[in-house]
Amino acid sequence: MSSLTQRAGRPTQAPSKSNRLGWRTLLAAKGAAFTLPFAAGFVVLFILPLGYAVFQSLYSVKSSGLGLSGNTTVFVGLDNFITAATDPRFWESMGRVAVFACVQVPIKLALSLMLALGLDYLKGRVVAGLRIGLLIPYMIPGVVGTLVWIYLYSPEIGPLTEFGKFFSLNWNFLSDAMMWPSIGNLLTWDSIGFNMLIIYASLQAISPELFEAARLDGAGEARIALSIKVPFVRSALVLTGMLSIIGLLQIFAEPLLFRSFVPEVVTKDYTPTLMIFNQAFDSNNYNYAAALSLIFAVVIAGASFLYYKFTNKPEA
Repeated sequence: MSSLTQRAGRPTQAPSKSNRLGWRTLLAAKGAAFTLPFAAGFVVLFILPLGYAVFQSLYSVKSSGLGLSGNTTVFVGLDNFITAATDPRFWESMGRVAVFACVQVPIKLALSLMLALGLDYLKGRVVAGLRIGLLIPYMIPGVVGTLVWIYLYSPEIGPLTEFGKFFSLNWNFLSDAMMWPSIGNLLTWDSIGFNMLIIYASLQAISPELFEAARLDGAGEARIALSIKVPFVRSALVLTGMLSIIGLLQIFAEPLLFRSFVPEVVTKDYTPTLMIFNQAFDSNNYNYAAALSLIFAVVIAGASFLYYKFTNKPEA
């Protein structure tokens, strides 16, 4: 009886430090296990290709002797990067795309914002129908959408050309002067629904009490949109703007397909990605293409950082 009393009165011992560390380690391991699929994909699809591109960029294929004994791969160090940094064609294509992005991104974001504000103002089943209609272009594969628009732009059989002739407009959407507006219209049609959906979802997170208080103070719908809704979706605008900039700088499928119809307008170095593609698979200069790709990746990262730095400012 006395032994039972002693056991009952004995205080419960706290878990040792080693047991606590073991339990925390187990919890951390379980949490890390959820990231394994992403980590594996990140390593296989990003880290390894990036490392291989760096390796390729340090070498070059040169002819042996008079070229009769075949080619040999030699280590050239940073020669490919120096050539790429001084290649005027590469930087001209980069400037061409940069100017296009400075014009097209604000237009696309403004249209997406207006559509999101319009859907937020509407109520009922109309909103659901409009959302689906605006998202259909985004769900269509880019290659299919580009081919459809090339048909619409065609000077011979395109309906837009005939529509212009009805109003005495002799326009050619595949000409040198109209090529970038034609591509910009295609990209806006393709992605405006996606951007609109992100902004619209951000609008739904705003408390309705703010709108009620503004209406009690006499604010109209336009004032509510400018003073309440637009500031609240600033983060969504920053996100969609960054995604648009990255996507436009890497534009490839659209100019590649346009080139098959008007090669005299869309040249091999019309965009940076098109130039890299032709260097790798047309000229078989994989090493130089790898160097161009790495420089291009640095430029995109720098542009994204600067955009985020100057747009994502904390609220006062």
